[in-house]
Amino acid sequence: MTAPVRQAATVLLLRDGAAGLEVYLLRRTQGMPFAGGMSAYPGGGVDERDGGTDLAWVGPPPADWAAAFGCDERLARELVCAAVRETFEEAGVLLAGPADGSGVVPDVSGDDWEEQRQALLARDLSLAELLAGRGLALRADLLRPFAHWITPPPERRRYDTKFFAALLPAGQEARDVSGEADEAVWTTPAAALQEHAAGSRPMLPPTIHTLGQLAPFPDAATALTGSPPAPLEPISPTFEQTPEGHYAVLPDGTRIRMVVPLPS
Repeated sequence: MTAPVRQAATVLLLRDGAAGLEVYLLRRTQGMPFAGGMSAYPGGGVDERDGGTDLAWVGPPPADWAAAFGCDERLARELVCAAVRETFEEAGVLLAGPADGSGVVPDVSGDDWEEQRQALLARDLSLAELLAGRGLALRADLLRPFAHWITPPPERRRYDTKFFAALLPAGQEARDVSGEADEAVWTTPAAALQEHAAGSRPMLPPTIHTLGQLAPFPDAATALTGSPPAPLEPISPTFEQTPEGHYAVLPDGTRIRMVVPLPS
């Protein structure tokens, strides 16, 4: 029987470092039921309260995101909210600011913020409630649509994942606050891909491929300039095993070598 597909959002959090464009990666703990030991971006499944309309919103409306991802407006709203919520939950970075769009909240590292981050994780607090309580708006304008991947049918856990890109807000720091990770690093896409090729940083095909898409950009501003064609073409790979190793094969024929075999 084919596993149900869960909607999810993930965020390529970017900054400029000494060696150029850097991206934030979390290594999921070995005991995780999905992608244990793999490096990935902050992200996760859509929560039922992510679609609430009672929150202030700055930036492209849900209709624009629906066009980018080829979905309806309700799901588009849920995905944007999930992207912002998951980035705060897993990296301690909040893409929010005053409702007039005049800036981004500069620091979310205090004890009061941590208490609310934990409440989000426990689902005792929704993103809309957190923002309303602080007089803040979700900053959809800080996100960019980047990619769309769907786990293929043979897998036991399947996700329809929309990938966003965002610049680390000035004054905020990504922090290793996720209980689901045992490592959090800023790295250049090229360095992460080299580690993967050497076998020291296992990653799933969407992470490998999107790092390859980022690698040519010299800085974060260039990576975030413009938008890909709308709607983004969803990618659902197939897998093959050869004497040379395990590969994910994309619809366009691109083959991505896997460091370890995918779970059967």
